[in-house]
Amino acid sequence: MAFIPHTDDDVKAMLATIGVGSIEELFDEIPPALRAGPLAALPPAVSEMEIGRLMSARAAADGRPLNFIGAGAYEHHIPAAVWAITTRGEIYSAYTPYQAEASQGTLQTIYEFQTMIASLTGMQVSNASLYDGASALAEACLMAVRANRRSKSARILVPRAVNPTYRKCAKAIAGNQNLRFEEVGFDASSGRSAAEALEPFAGQDVTAVVIQQPNFFGVLEDVDRLTDWGHEHGALVIAVVNPTSLALLKPPGDWGEHGVDIVVGEGQPLGVPLSSGGPYVGFMTSRMEHVRQMPGRVVGRTLDADGRAGYTLTLQAREQHIRRGKATSNICTNQGLLMTAATVYLSIMGPAGLERVAAASMARTAELVRELTRLEGVREAFPSPRFHEALLRLDRPVGPLLEELARRGIAGGYDASADYPELGSVLLVCATETKTGADIAAYRGALEGVLAAARAA
Repeated sequence: MAFIPHTDDDVKAMLATIGVGSIEELFDEIPPALRAGPLAALPPAVSEMEIGRLMSARAAADGRPLNFIGAGAYEHHIPAAVWAITTRGEIYSAYTPYQAEASQGTLQTIYEFQTMIASLTGMQVSNASLYDGASALAEACLMAVRANRRSKSARILVPRAVNPTYRKCAKAIAGNQNLRFEEVGFDASSGRSAAEALEPFAGQDVTAVVIQQPNFFGVLEDVDRLTDWGHEHGALVIAVVNPTSLALLKPPGDWGEHGVDIVVGEGQPLGVPLSSGGPYVGFMTSRMEHVRQMPGRVVGRTLDADGRAGYTLTLQAREQHIRRGKATSNICTNQGLLMTAATVYLSIMGPAGLERVAAASMARTAELVRELTRLEGVREAFPSPRFHEALLRLDRPVGPLLEELARRGIAGGYDASADYPELGSVLLVCATETKTGADIAAYRGALEGVLAAARAA
């Protein structure tokens, strides 16, 4: 909220109305031992003008580097209308639409979001969004355990080519709920999660198999073969997808002979800016047969007594506000504001616009890889079909090079060496439609200079 209008007299009047003498009395149920006490380290209060200057200076300190980092969060052009609409007062402050008669606008927006995400993923039902893409994977694994009644093992096969942050998050959330996450290797020459790596699990009780498309290296997986392997061995299949890529790639609902069972991903590329790690918005779709195991809320379209279309929350017994102890999830918040931005973005872009963004991003990444691999000491790690990210292998440690690039105004990518030490010094780079030929030339020139200086040293 940009402005809080309450004066001291307003606060006193409100406190008097509810019968307490001070704001502190509203928290008297908190034991003294648990209270933080005075915040002695806080600096003196400053005026609105001074705090404005301070925050502007802090923001300016970040600079505006050319950004070639992806790794799960992507810089795309966001039409001005997206946030002009999303931050309108009647939308910006709207919250959970429990009272359908007073929340038809919010409910319809969620319904449209569900419809577009289900269409994009090729699935039958979508929920109203989740916390973020990483926690959505954890929720999908928990959902698979509930939905796959034939399996008793709670074993989830997760390829190492899945985003490392997603893997860590899934284990942190679901690992203490008796789920067993077992890693599956990838082919060192192609970067793909080969179906052969799944063969040691054949004949065993496996609850679900996770497939990321494109995978963390930007490589396109053989999703048909992997999906069919999972189903042939009695496992549900969970897809982790980049929504922008689905404008060009086969939707998960069409993978293999029967399609996947659950789809999750991060909606940040759909109109949400990069902003120091969030907030983000996870999405989830599934087959209709699994809808009652789906976490979070679902908005349905119905008709009222006069035959007019109306929208309402449905299947609410799965939510924690009804049966907290038996809820499908306790973190299944609907990221309403970000969901609204994604809905506006998809509505503005349409299928053709989203396809242009995806195609331009692929082209820019191909150009980036072509230019950077012309430099001595830089080569492509996996010459496989890809979307808009690529893994490069360097002849020296990545970290110091990225630090020097940052001093030259370039965010040069993600150092994947710690996540995949067996690959040596590897750098994950990304280019989207926001990058121009001049931007790529600037990156190549800067990296060439940094490498030359490193060799001279």
